[in-house]
Amino acid sequence: MLRTLLLIGMGGFLGSISRFLVGQALHRIFDTVFPIGTMTVNIVGSFIIGVVYSLAERDNLISPEIRMFLAVGFCGGFTTFSSFAFDKLNLLKDSGFLYLSMYVGGSVFLGLLAVYLGTQIHKLF
Repeated sequence: MLRTLLLIGMGGFLGSISRFLVGQALHRIFDTVFPIGTMTVNIVGSFIIGVVYSLAERDNLISPEIRMFLAVGFCGGFTTFSSFAFDKLNLLKDSGFLYLSMYVGGSVFLGLLAVYLGTQIHKLF
């Protein structure tokens, strides 16, 4: 278990640094208020997690440890959106459009509400 946690931690460390560097580079290149860096890492992370899970399921082409390092660690540090995207795909395949809609709508709406409430918490003190 400790080995798995260390692999996830190392992957998360590398993913977080990669997210920062990609975001900074794209901001310098495109100089826009549009969050191109965030959107890019979300899309790239979603692609990476798809490849990782595909290779893990196909004749065990990658070990469970490498899957944890890449999918949970690196992609988790790079973007949590990749996990969100993978969960959406599984819901669509396994449970259909209703649960997918509930998950996406609830995550986006409640996430925005939570951020807003978090920005207002200072007013209570």
